[in-house]
Amino acid sequence: MADVDLDAGGLKRTLKDLFAGAAGGVAQVLLGQPFDIVKVRLQTTSQYNSALDGATQIFKNEGPLAFYKGTLTPLVGIGACVSIQFGGFHYARRQFEQRNAATNPLNPTLSYSQYYLSGAFAGITNSVISGPIEHVRIRLQTQPHGAARLYSGPIDCVRKLSAHEGVLAGLYRGEAVTIFREAQAYGVWFLAYEYMMNADAKRNNIKRDEISQAKIATYGGLAGEALWLSSYPLDVIKSKMQSDGFGPNMKYKGMRDCFAQTWRSEGLRGFWKGIGPTLLRAMPVSAGTFAV
Repeated sequence: MADVDLDAGGLKRTLKDLFAGAAGGVAQVLLGQPFDIVKVRLQTTSQYNSALDGATQIFKNEGPLAFYKGTLTPLVGIGACVSIQFGGFHYARRQFEQRNAATNPLNPTLSYSQYYLSGAFAGITNSVISGPIEHVRIRLQTQPHGAARLYSGPIDCVRKLSAHEGVLAGLYRGEAVTIFREAQAYGVWFLAYEYMMNADAKRNNIKRDEISQAKIATYGGLAGEALWLSSYPLDVIKSKMQSDGFGPNMKYKGMRDCFAQTWRSEGLRGFWKGIGPTLLRAMPVSAGTFAV
């Protein structure tokens, strides 16, 4: 009976993690989408001189609603993604706690390498759905404006991407670099957040659940900055691959070729294009995600 109660408690916690993650994901999209389209345009084109120039031209040429191009896909999907991130992280964390308790019952607390691995597990799990969701979003954000647009919406985009080279090579293009990015990004994200929360609790001699909501949001925001600084070059490569053409119009043969061409043509700077709006976006978005 005790085992049944324990399993039920674990299921309840997992469901709470999933629901909280979904709510945080919706907040993430609504707060961050205008910054994200500027970031993707800077990563994938050379027509803008800066983030401000990009935002100004988008507003002038495409109107204010352009900043929310492709929002429906992440609004539906990112809730699921963040839900999986939090659910996956806490599942892995509990597995480590059980393992630690077997060897040290008095202190089953995770090491920081285990926090990183728990976050990396969450990121890899999440990449199964985040890869195609972000691919569709990027296609919608970078397509021509007006009558020349290529896709009428997310469903049309999924259909056309899958028709080119099948689901794996079409819809899941860039999945390898997505997995690497997600593992690194969410390993660092959760590690940074847990470190700051634990340090605050220790410094003030309080329990973690006594830390104020303002501090939780602040630590979440700082963790978001750490996420992007640790994984941004991988994100640039992912965006380039997922906005690339098909067939004879394809510029990059794969992830390694994209890295090589970016280095040859743009140097180190090419791996950091668009980092400005990304870091501006990261603080409120990540703070809002943890707070919500």
